Amino acid sequence: MTKWEETTFSDAIEINPKRELKKGIECKFVSMDNLQEHNKTIHNFDVRKFSGGSKFMNKDTLMARITPCLENGKTAFVNILDEGEVAGGSTEFNVLSAREGKTIPEFVYYLSITPEIRGAVIKSMTGTSGRQRVDSGVFETIMISLPPATEQKAISKILSDLDSKIELNNQMNTTLESMAQAIFKHWFIDFEFPNENGKPYKSSRGKMVDSEFGKIPEGWKYSKIGKELKTVLGGTPPTQNKTFWEDGTIPWINSGKINEFRITEPTAYITEDAINNSATKLMPNGTTVLAITGATLGQVSMTVIDTCANQSVIGVLSSSKIPSEYIYFWIKMNIKDIISNQTGGAQQHINKTNIEDFRLLIPSKETIEDFIAIVRQNFATIANNCFESISLTKTRDALLPKLMSGKIRVQMVISK
Repeated sequence: MTKWEETTFSDAIEINPKRELKKGIECKFVSMDNLQEHNKTIHNFDVRKFSGGSKFMNKDTLMARITPCLENGKTAFVNILDEGEVAGGSTEFNVLSAREGKTIPEFVYYLSITPEIRGAVIKSMTGTSGRQRVDSGVFETIMISLPPATEQKAISKILSDLDSKIELNNQMNTTLESMAQAIFKHWFIDFEFPNENGKPYKSSRGKMVDSEFGKIPEGWKYSKIGKELKTVLGGTPPTQNKTFWEDGTIPWINSGKINEFRITEPTAYITEDAINNSATKLMPNGTTVLAITGATLGQVSMTVIDTCANQSVIGVLSSSKIPSEYIYFWIKMNIKDIISNQTGGAQQHINKTNIEDFRLLIPSKETIEDFIAIVRQNFATIANNCFESISLTKTRDALLPKLMSGKIRVQMVISK
């Protein structure tokens, strides 16, 4: 096999290449918030008049150059633009571009997220605590082993195929949840669930009765979350007690995990001793979890594993009468009202009572059962996709440093 070339990162890759984009021109704009951690794809962008910042085109890589965004893995591959289109972005991106005759675009992206490159770039950061930035000269000092173009393509295809499957799972999950949420809204917000003849209830003049919160279908009622369902406030076992944490086997999450679409993996593991001798409690698979304080206040997710949580998380458990899918959507669609009683200064929060006292619509048993018959498979498929993506991510992360260092050699097979 061809020997790899020893070169510097900046000789193989253009750093912040020149792109033509005049101030005042309306363009697509990618902010730091538009990048997800450890995610290749850019899912969102704004359209605004360009006033300064990074400039990039399709097939460029955006790499955060500030703390903690870089450490948290905010690096993405640009594929949201039309041919020849130039977009703007945060001033806190380094733009990495393939150098003609040296590198191919997707190889640049995968090289930039290797532990070796990330580690060297992070180590170069300078500035005061909390405001550190990458030293722009670091790319001239990082040495890399560069495979020939055919091998770059082969490496990129292996890793890109894994990322594409992960992204496909994400897209499918978004679609499945959107479908289920649309049905929930149609049935339990608009009251257009099918009547005995299969017609929309409210539009077909189904009987509506007065309630504390407006008219609702006959046979339905309003109650309170705390009256109908068990709620659980999390807790953090004392970290100085090693018997609570060392060799733990029980999942435990912090409130940051509530930003995730589903809770599939823990932040850490705790021991049985921690459960028995601290405030934390086990929440079963299917629990709707809410972040109740700080930057994550109002985030809602669902566990697909049994897990404990910290004191900034409250779980709402399902019952034999009210299933988890219904609870999840009820809380998601009412979360602004739920957190409207937040208190505190810089650290706004709500408490367990705010949630327990919030209204809960109790539909008829038959309507709940019909709803679950439709959406439960969606939720099961979402969970399966999440777990498959975890496996694919672990495979990709294990292959990445070996492929990029040459420990595993591959070649592009060109079909005739």
